[in-house]
Amino acid sequence: MPSLIRLLVILALLGGIGYGTLWAFANLVHPQPREMNLTVPQDRFAK
Repeated sequence: MPSLIRLLVILALLGGIGYGTLWAFANLVHPQPREMNLTVPQDRFAK
């Protein structure tokens, strides 16, 4: 039984680290907005 508890604790810690990493990326990283220009060939519209 102690090995099961150890496994659950390790999985909980890894899950917490993953959740914390995703939270940090979502809340602390601010993307730089920029203008985007894309030329679409005319033959793409003729289908």
